[in-house]
Amino acid sequence: MLYRKEDIVMIPCGIPYIFGTTKESGKNVLPDAPLKNAGVEVIIGEIESIDCNERQCKSESGELISFDKLIIACGSTPYTPGWLEGSQLDNVFVIPKNKVYLDQFKKKIENLEEIVVVGAGFIGVELADELVKGNKKVTLIEKMPQVLPAAFDSEIAEDAESKLIERGIQVMKGVGVKKLDGQNSVEKIILDNGAEIKADAVVLSMGYRPNTELAEKCNLKINDLGFIQVDEYMRTGVPGVFAIGDCAEKRDFFTRKLSSTMLASTACAEARIAAMNLYSLSILKTFSGTIAIYSTAIGETSYSTAGLTESQASSEGYQIATGIFEGVDKHPGCLPNAHKQKVKVIASKECGTVLGVEIIGGISGGELINVAGLAIQNKMTLASLLSTQIGTHPLLTGSPAGYPLIKAVEAAWKNCK
Repeated sequence: MLYRKEDIVMIPCGIPYIFGTTKESGKNVLPDAPLKNAGVEVIIGEIESIDCNERQCKSESGELISFDKLIIACGSTPYTPGWLEGSQLDNVFVIPKNKVYLDQFKKKIENLEEIVVVGAGFIGVELADELVKGNKKVTLIEKMPQVLPAAFDSEIAEDAESKLIERGIQVMKGVGVKKLDGQNSVEKIILDNGAEIKADAVVLSMGYRPNTELAEKCNLKINDLGFIQVDEYMRTGVPGVFAIGDCAEKRDFFTRKLSSTMLASTACAEARIAAMNLYSLSILKTFSGTIAIYSTAIGETSYSTAGLTESQASSEGYQIATGIFEGVDKHPGCLPNAHKQKVKVIASKECGTVLGVEIIGGISGGELINVAGLAIQNKMTLASLLSTQIGTHPLLTGSPAGYPLIKAVEAAWKNCK
């Protein structure tokens, strides 16, 4: 039995694209048919409380649902800072995974011209890029010194920023928001440095927070970052109760520190782990920590990352070696739709273990970064990657003699000497 609040489920990663590419939310819906075909009973409603001792959930209508096993997958909600004056004005939006809200949001901005997006993480960047497709005048504001600050080193982020600017987006970095101003609707945004920007609408893309209210009500343990504590089998501290996805605890793959990474791909892996361990411990979560693996695209150019950036690795105390190689994703490069592919590899200088990979490329970058993520998860070294067997084809990959990932590894290997 699946108890779900939303009647229609949005594909989370596709939400920004309903504002431009797909043009409507109905094309970004996760169908229920696979669930129902597998025998899952889907009930639309909201669980109000959980009684772990009595093994019962209580719905908002007062219905009591008994359970032998329970999986909490309550996800996350957009963060709106309580200190931000004016955040309750009309035409101030967040980006939830809620079709009704998103449809209203989209309709309200149809005839608005100047839109400010606060936060240049992946969703903020993607939304800004989609909004300019609708001939909106878009300003993207990021408090950190670069766009996509948590995911890329500066040289990769600078390339992404240049693409955004080329596409007509005004990018403002290194400055925060002081308040939003207006009568009933937002009219302008005031920055920390005193600058004022006219705004017909403001979109707050400032991250997400885990939904743990239900878990807290039934006294499940919550970690210091606000996530439900789980073990390597996705079990909470209460027998038979599991937690997965954005609301569940993550630990960094390299440091084992608590992590706030929230990814749909990670949630799916955790769901499989929980399902395989519901009634007997079938499989240990072989990824002992979460690897941040992200991809996005600005126009025809993809930006992908896995593991630690150079700055993150250095701040953790690693002695590092890096290698960069720029080639193309087809061979020869004159083939139709060939795209440059720039790969940066970050490795431990002492042992050669790969710590991170960053890629600028075409559409193939999204899959190549998954290969890099697999290498990181399996603790491959530069030496083992240099001897990796790969398959290539002129229309599908870079040249076997100039495969960008391997050539970047080669450069990092030389820098270890």
